[in-house]
Amino acid sequence: MSRIVVLDYGSGNLRSAERALRRVGADVVVTADRQAALEADGLVVPGVGAFAACMAGLSAVDGPGIIGRRLAGGRPVLGICVGMQVLFDLGVEWGEATEGCGQWPGTVERLKADVLPHMGWNTVRVPAASTLFAGLDADTRFYFVHSFAVRRWELEPSPVIAPPLVTWSHHGEDFVAAVENGALSATQFHPEKSGDAGAVLLHNWLRDTVG
Repeated sequence: MSRIVVLDYGSGNLRSAERALRRVGADVVVTADRQAALEADGLVVPGVGAFAACMAGLSAVDGPGIIGRRLAGGRPVLGICVGMQVLFDLGVEWGEATEGCGQWPGTVERLKADVLPHMGWNTVRVPAASTLFAGLDADTRFYFVHSFAVRRWELEPSPVIAPPLVTWSHHGEDFVAAVENGALSATQFHPEKSGDAGAVLLHNWLRDTVG
């Protein structure tokens, strides 16, 4: 059984993530303990609310360092919602720019849509090689609740490194809905609130990434 740490840095949704992971067979601990987070088979970084507040909380428990050290050793990390957003270079909310963890280039910005927040169930466009979405139909819907997102993928392709697999969704405009990049995976939507579809995705992450 995979031992998963849900990183507790003062953000919400911790218990929802814990329950969803237990549902698919993981042994889950919710903690801010640095050593436990480093040693776990998989680390989940949840997040709700403002980018700046999440980064402040994450930095207080050395979250960026923990994420960086895990990835340097090829150890799996899954970001969820704002926990995905903080993996990028920069978040801009209400005129305030906040540095993120810098694992991917790009900026989290307010969506250009008539209705915000984007709240409810939406489909996604998944790349053919995805393992995170394996077994899910093209019209599968996931639960989103957000007003900000990554609107452009800015990582230049490399001739020697396999490119990340980027999944997109649409609300007013296209935005990044998920990324699969070796040991680092992330979703803008909430798999823990997405019912059976979310359970399949978490099971795939445990099976194919965590092992």
